[in-house]
Amino acid sequence: MTLTQAVLPTESWLAKLGLVLAGTLLVAASARVEVPMYPVPMSLQTLAISLIGLTYGARLAGATLLTYLAQGAAGLPVFAGGGAGVAYMMGPTGGYLLGFVAMAWLTGLMVERGFGRGLPRLFLAALVPATLLFVPGVAWLWAITPLDLPGAIAAGMLPFVVGGLVKSGVAALIAAGGWQALRGQK
Repeated sequence: MTLTQAVLPTESWLAKLGLVLAGTLLVAASARVEVPMYPVPMSLQTLAISLIGLTYGARLAGATLLTYLAQGAAGLPVFAGGGAGVAYMMGPTGGYLLGFVAMAWLTGLMVERGFGRGLPRLFLAALVPATLLFVPGVAWLWAITPLDLPGAIAAGMLPFVVGGLVKSGVAALIAAGGWQALRGQK
């Protein structure tokens, strides 16, 4: 059971739509909190995506990030730096954007498979997918820029490792706090 299922025990499509839209707003807002770097900015998006995965579960989290990408592709300025459109998605951050869907889905899947309770497990459920996000991100960066593979790793992974650890920890703490608050209400 996910935290969202515990709080909203309904299968209503309207409730799910509301959660998806709330999630896309969270990711879009987190994209605005950024440290401009080239070729990939540092933002709070991975924190938001971890939270969505930790609380929504695999299917709803994946649907949320697919909707976020669709919003951006349609021209809504939801990406870091206010970016929007398919052309932006094909730029240096494209691999990360596509990887966001897998990250959210895998985080949710880990929660559904037993990593949804307890701080250490929640931390792993956030950290493993966030780390795997570097695979499509760095590969895309390597493919579409003049950077060689070590250069793509240096530009697209190394600056983000410590932040990824911290954001995974913060997401796990928030999710654990949600479960704690829910237990306190019963």
